[in-house]
Amino acid sequence: MTLTSSGCYGFLSCMSKSLRKWFLVVLAAGAVGLLLYRSRGAIGLEGFDWNHLAEVIGRTRLSLLLVCTVTIYGAYAVRALRWNRFSRYLGHGSFSSTYSATLVGFSTLFLLGRAGEPVRPILIARKHRVPVSSAFGIYVLERVFDVASTVIIAGLALLVFRPPNAEAGAGGALLTTARTAGTALLTGLLGMIGFLIYFRLHGATVLQRRFDGWKSRPGWHARVAGLFEGFSHGLQAIRTAGDLGAAVFYSALHWVLVVIIFVWVPQSFGGRLAELGLAGGLMVLAFTMVGSTMQLPGVGGGSQLASFLAFTVIFGIEKEPAAAASIVLWLITFAAVSLLGVPLLIREGWSMGELRRLARAEAEAEAVGSHVTLPEAPNSPREALP
Repeated sequence: MTLTSSGCYGFLSCMSKSLRKWFLVVLAAGAVGLLLYRSRGAIGLEGFDWNHLAEVIGRTRLSLLLVCTVTIYGAYAVRALRWNRFSRYLGHGSFSSTYSATLVGFSTLFLLGRAGEPVRPILIARKHRVPVSSAFGIYVLERVFDVASTVIIAGLALLVFRPPNAEAGAGGALLTTARTAGTALLTGLLGMIGFLIYFRLHGATVLQRRFDGWKSRPGWHARVAGLFEGFSHGLQAIRTAGDLGAAVFYSALHWVLVVIIFVWVPQSFGGRLAELGLAGGLMVLAFTMVGSTMQLPGVGGGSQLASFLAFTVIFGIEKEPAAAASIVLWLITFAAVSLLGVPLLIREGWSMGELRRLARAEAEAEAVGSHVTLPEAPNSPREALP
């Protein structure tokens, strides 16, 4: 994987501008074709014009997509700042170390799938020289704020914005289903907020004693106990009103940057996609987030498919530009981190095999309610841990 990535980079750098453009057209068309093939049972492909798709990709404003790519790296930087704020009671960690571990961690998630999720908190724990359990506590707290932020965006977009000509036929049915999901998400968020307040003020000690006995029991009991322990550790990062305000600010800033990407990517294609504006970008983002967490009846799940459906069914965009915009959104918001994350991974001496084994070891440790021991980077000198 590493050699292939660096080889492709060298190959692209030697191409002429025209040849690079056609190579990107072919690459994007292949990615879109794979997306459509995997979604063939849900999307009618009758009349899909591949020549039109190539034309749509060819006239895309690459400069605006480059700005979107830079923006997503800004969003990762905000994530690193938020992590350091959360972990300030555990010890000092530099922004550069947190940011590099964040890029490597999300690159691992892209390359390994969900199995790579534990890698980022483990790498940050190694860089900051803190217990892995504490890092996973911060990770759980981070997920709580991300879930809250995405629920607010999805809920408001699905309940408030009403795209024209979307209330009838398939668009109306899909929008009704998505609004039901948005209502459920907002209701769940209110319940989660109430639980957090109770837990922070009264319930932590009582529940901790109740879950202590589960740690020695294998299976789901140990997993739940370990998750609860991480949640309890992470919640200690919110001790003052200032801590809560900073967490809300960084979370809001991160998702504002993501919203900007969902507005600018459609604009880069021109035509009707450029007319969606802020309301349309929020709606597509809402569908993307809902699609990544649920199965739409008779359609299936997946963020790419959800954004495609939002473009075509809700806004009436043609299939070719909708498919191109959907895949580019996925590439920028999920895959682009590898452009810097993979070189950082190589520089620090990690291989994909080592990270895969690390993720597998963490999964096995979580099965018994614990975490892996703190690893050392392959190219780092061995140092005693505190």
